Amino acid sequence: MAKDIYTGQEALEIEAIKSKAKDNGIEMIRLEFTDVLGINRGKLMPVEMLDEIFEGGIGFAAAGMALSFNNEIVSSDYYGDTWDDMKVVGDPSTFILLPHCEKTAFILGDLYYRGEPMHQSPRGFLKKMVNEFHKLGYDPIAASELEFYVYNKTDDGRIEPYTNHSCSCYTANKRIDPKRFLYQLTKTFRKMAFNVLYMNHEYYPGQFEYNWKHASVVRCADENVLFKTFSKDIAETNDLMVTFMAKPKTAQGGSGCHFHISLNDINTGKNICEDTSKEDGMADVLRYFIGGLCKHALGITPFLAPTVNCYKRYQPDSFAPIYIGWGYDNRTTYIRVPSERGPATRLEIRAGSAASNAYLALGAILAAGLDGIKNKIEPPEVILTDIYHDKEKQAQTEALPQSLFRSLYHLEQDKWLMETVGDALADNFIKLKRKEVEEFSKFVTDWEWDTYSYHV
Repeated sequence: MAKDIYTGQEALEIEAIKSKAKDNGIEMIRLEFTDVLGINRGKLMPVEMLDEIFEGGIGFAAAGMALSFNNEIVSSDYYGDTWDDMKVVGDPSTFILLPHCEKTAFILGDLYYRGEPMHQSPRGFLKKMVNEFHKLGYDPIAASELEFYVYNKTDDGRIEPYTNHSCSCYTANKRIDPKRFLYQLTKTFRKMAFNVLYMNHEYYPGQFEYNWKHASVVRCADENVLFKTFSKDIAETNDLMVTFMAKPKTAQGGSGCHFHISLNDINTGKNICEDTSKEDGMADVLRYFIGGLCKHALGITPFLAPTVNCYKRYQPDSFAPIYIGWGYDNRTTYIRVPSERGPATRLEIRAGSAASNAYLALGAILAAGLDGIKNKIEPPEVILTDIYHDKEKQAQTEALPQSLFRSLYHLEQDKWLMETVGDALADNFIKLKRKEVEEFSKFVTDWEWDTYSYHV
């Protein structure tokens, strides 16, 4: 049975999927796709629709890809004036049974518009970048570390942290999971054959982290976005709320999404990022990838930190990077190269927010790394100190933008990224994000009222 070149998963024939659905008593199918904002959207349909799902696709209004958080549709020159249909065609390598939904299976779809792959598709963009690496003989491999907060819902409609005790970081006992919610999550995702490694309580009360094994980069992104979708579903059934906001509450820490990246030889499947002849054990291809990331760090920021809220996470001593640089096992830098070598040789990008759309984030990371590899861009000097407090090193590098507004400017100034992302997707993304900035600029926060109302 053939494996999909993007996900590395078995691409079942339609008849095999039908047989599996029948054997497991499946009655309903959830066909979904991930939009530009990172929200999963889809339709629930009877299992008898499997032929249509895989052969012709299911129609959705293309306007759904231009839908903002406040439910308005942004205009675009890359859609028809009549906002006609797009098609969502099921990817057979993504078919899974949902343990938490009775008699229901799930399929991720790829987007088509007017008979061609849709240029605004985040998953399509990531696949496009994978193709570019395949041309060079490399297969991009990725893993993610995803942080999030869990809240109890109270009878009066408020929320409170799922656990409300400090100093619980790196604990995994019943006290930090009183409703066995995390246990249920892990059990559910293991049943779905997700590459979940482990989970632990994070630094702040009610904050948790899940870690994944390395996998094909598209599979990594698939599991990232589906983890968000399904964990929210499961939380609802337990009278809980899960959020992947970068900074959900003023007094609490932020939630990141660290991406680990390596490259395999496309023919042998072996990691090519190690070079034992080098003092640091890093192959040139890994150094060039880092060089490309440092060159394009400003431009890819809106894909790693895509909401107004994300920039409240970039604070000193927060384990979120502020300055663009790289280091060996240095958690104060933008890029960390862990000490493991051999098959585990890799880099880690620490600027990603939990709110990021994994398809866009990983696609942008690959785009930056591709420039580095193709043009043999050497990275800047390695940072061996705590750059949060090293004034000399700070003066030698650039700081990340501190607002979504500013990061969008840097994206538009990055010719390589804009061309690689493509006009249609860049236009869709930037217009949605500008809409978000515009709405926030008109909103009066509690801080403004509390600070100014009495005295001014």
